[in-house]
Amino acid sequence: MKFNALNKALLICISVLLVCSCNDERLPEANTDIDGDTVLNAFDNCPNNTNLDQLDSDNDGEGNACDSDDDNDGILDENDNCPLVPNPNQEDGDNDGIGDVCDDNTIVPQFPCVNGFANGYPCDGFDLMSEIPIEILGGPGAEGNDSWGWTDPETGNEYALIGATTSAAFVDITDSSDPIFLGRLPTATENSLWRDIKVYNNHAFIVSEADGHGMQVFDLTRLRNVANPPETFTADATYNGFGSAHNIVINENSGFAYAVGSDTFNGGPHFVNIQNPTNPVAAGGYADDAYSHDAQVVTYNGPDLDHTGKEILIGSNEDQVVIVDVTDKNAPVRISTIDYSNIGYTHQGWFTENMEYFLLGDEVDEIDFGVNSRTIVFDFIDLDNPVFHMEYLGPTGAIDHNGYVVGNTFYIANYTAGIRAVDISSIGSGTMIETGSFDTYIPDNSTSFHGAWNIYPFFESGNIIVSDIEGGMLIIKLSND
Repeated sequence: MKFNALNKALLICISVLLVCSCNDERLPEANTDIDGDTVLNAFDNCPNNTNLDQLDSDNDGEGNACDSDDDNDGILDENDNCPLVPNPNQEDGDNDGIGDVCDDNTIVPQFPCVNGFANGYPCDGFDLMSEIPIEILGGPGAEGNDSWGWTDPETGNEYALIGATTSAAFVDITDSSDPIFLGRLPTATENSLWRDIKVYNNHAFIVSEADGHGMQVFDLTRLRNVANPPETFTADATYNGFGSAHNIVINENSGFAYAVGSDTFNGGPHFVNIQNPTNPVAAGGYADDAYSHDAQVVTYNGPDLDHTGKEILIGSNEDQVVIVDVTDKNAPVRISTIDYSNIGYTHQGWFTENMEYFLLGDEVDEIDFGVNSRTIVFDFIDLDNPVFHMEYLGPTGAIDHNGYVVGNTFYIANYTAGIRAVDISSIGSGTMIETGSFDTYIPDNSTSFHGAWNIYPFFESGNIIVSDIEGGMLIIKLSND
């Protein structure tokens, strides 16, 4: 009897289990709590990871604890600078790694562009973050000229390098609404209207048209620890292979600098090996096409496969554009030259990022021919046979000076008309459209040499440096609205 009763009880239990299993195979799992967070699996939006709060930021039914894109903005959490708030463009105005949409420390401009003005400056789409007068940067009686920028690879801090008639000034612009003037490096010999600065391997290379100036080298990492700004700095090295030079160009990929408009090589590019920045070494030059006023040098990766990987110099040589292969410093080779109609003074140009087009500024065509600010565009798809592509005319008669390309935007330092931003996304079809501006010279837009000399638009933060002859340094940034 006892054995039969036990068997009967076992049969009943087995039957119950079979019925439950047949009716709902998931019932035992659904009514358990695998991750131990007190939320049953049937109701847990992430049953394998503890998440008592059941947070689901993007409301997609998958809890944040096991969702690789919590805000559903297409950026994985591990790469998202604000993973709980949608921000597909990843804007980070103060470059601190925290997206603006969830950053309490977003830098606010001193003077937003409101109703077309920012602190009295005419503006369209750009805010004035801050400004420092040239009298502070360069001292009494100074005027501004060229400029460049440096981002510290260790700290991410951003610095403006501002040329003046007296010196080169260094400004920490990491907080662009409250920049810190750290000090200046005085001219090597005498004052000059022309001073130019470029950067390689955390060093600034500075030239001037001052007699006997040479090339100053300054270790920019010294700016990390300026105890009592502003300081008066000394150069870390000086290269005396030339005396005066109008400009300096650097190919950061190769570690070579090219001084142009110097008192050597007939004013053509003077080559300097700067791979060891504080021990620059002469490397030759190119004198065949006379004086070069400015240039861009790249390790070529454009559409002309015949020249892929070569080091190519594009020289703006007063009355023509010259394309030179400078890969072999001992034997540079002219590839081609091109000119254009209504030549005033072939001044400066820049490649589009795909290297299909070259955008050239002529500095005095507005004076000589009465045209509005003009950009000449060449088709450089075949470097051996460049051709004219189009002209772009700006809205004023102000003289265009220096221009640079970032993505689909061409930024122009336009003297009395300030800074102009031009959309070049349809340049292939012959269309360029102005999309914004910031006029740093308030009196007028006359055809004269006043106002914005240079622009540096390459900071990842979006900060843009403007060096102005009379005004000094202005930091502008695209408006958020």
